[in-house]
Amino acid sequence: MQALQSAIEALKSGGADVRTYDRSLDRHEDVHLLMIKQDGVRYLLAQGNGPLYDALEGEPVQGVSEPAKLCPLSHGNRLVLNRFFPYTAPRAFGTQIATIGLGDRLGIASPGHIETVRGKAIRPILAQQSIRELNLTGRDYKEVLDAACFAAFQEGYKDGFGADGDHLKVEADIEMALGLGFTMLTLDCSEHIDNSIEGLSDAEIKAKYAGLSADVRSHYENKFLNRTFEAAGIGFAFNELDLAKNVLIYGKAIDYMEHIFVRYIRDAGREIDFEISIDETLTPTDPKSHFLIARELYDRGLTLFSMAPRFCGEFQKGIDYIGDVAQFEEELRVHAAIADHFGYKLSIHSGSDKFTVFPMIGEHTKGRFHLKTAGTNWLEAMRVVAKKNPDLYRRMHAYSREHFHEATAYYHVKADPDNVKPLDSVSDEQLPDYLNDDDARQMLHITYGLLLQAKDASGKPLFKDEFFRTMEANEQEYRDALVQHIGKHVALLGK
Repeated sequence: MQALQSAIEALKSGGADVRTYDRSLDRHEDVHLLMIKQDGVRYLLAQGNGPLYDALEGEPVQGVSEPAKLCPLSHGNRLVLNRFFPYTAPRAFGTQIATIGLGDRLGIASPGHIETVRGKAIRPILAQQSIRELNLTGRDYKEVLDAACFAAFQEGYKDGFGADGDHLKVEADIEMALGLGFTMLTLDCSEHIDNSIEGLSDAEIKAKYAGLSADVRSHYENKFLNRTFEAAGIGFAFNELDLAKNVLIYGKAIDYMEHIFVRYIRDAGREIDFEISIDETLTPTDPKSHFLIARELYDRGLTLFSMAPRFCGEFQKGIDYIGDVAQFEEELRVHAAIADHFGYKLSIHSGSDKFTVFPMIGEHTKGRFHLKTAGTNWLEAMRVVAKKNPDLYRRMHAYSREHFHEATAYYHVKADPDNVKPLDSVSDEQLPDYLNDDDARQMLHITYGLLLQAKDASGKPLFKDEFFRTMEANEQEYRDALVQHIGKHVALLGK
């Protein structure tokens, strides 16, 4: 820090309010680099002579004997940071350590996420967003990845983090995400899974199966028909109806998985964690289906990081698991055994706040799992707003309630806004209690995009600017809230 002290003092002497992030202090050759906040805006402060200093874009600091530069957190400077300090770039993790997806929809949660997992046997996927989330927040993948990389530098976090192109369906989006350096791809196969098969009679299934090409039918029949397979002491047998149903539901999806792997993953020239999502079905994933898909993919030469089946019960946004816990544990045990047999990790989607089942997940996966969370971080931000800016919270809450049904077009939740206590009956001190109520949590959870994008008649944001000013002024409170809340997830998972 001493090396940069003259530059810091020069900034302060000009009347600036300067805060330093001491964990970020690093050095490349004769150049020292530090994350600071000047008048509420973060910058990189560089001082010295060398290639790092020359590569960074920024404005010279006046009044110092040794060259110093104040550098914005731009995309170009992020790429420079990645080049000189590789720990600030995302990486793949493979299958031997637990990972947790921490979708930061706001671009300000990663410091708290990093503090939560620091020193624990779990690695964070800091950048995790779907195309839907990008559209609802008005962000893009460059911004998402930039925020994660700068957070890793700010926190001096060198244990590694990932970047997930989440629930990507089309090749253009896959190519874009991987081209930007994302290290994980969650392939959403929902458009290639035939959910109509579940409603057909046995005779209709057999007739539809007979309409497939002879090559497809013989391929699967020669491999699976009337054969019994064993994985982790569990037997899986496929009769004619079992096989026909699975091929009809998943056959095209399996072909698409192979196509994406061959085109984008296999010859990428770097490690990419490839996750298969098969949770977008009308009914829970039959363990037989899970086994068939996994066996077929491995026979075709695919290497998987994880697979996400659909479980029994409901994994709704922002609240605990809904359903028969004993049945869930039995299904989890079997699905985890299949994943373990083939060597990949079991992935659990919509994993935020599923406190009842976290210990089971940690146990039955033997600590090798991938868990996706996202919106719970937004809810913790709203908790901070409720505590620190009650007037803003009241306006956002009222808007969320008014526009709740618009958001149900994107998310399925059980929440009923009519069950939420009226605002005029709640004191300012009681506002944070809304974040402990399932109906209010889900109401606020799914309207995040509407709230962040809402504008008045003149086109000025109704809430966004004030929201981010409030969060910036209460940076430590948000960090502490995330450490407590996400920390509860991590502890119950056994990490």
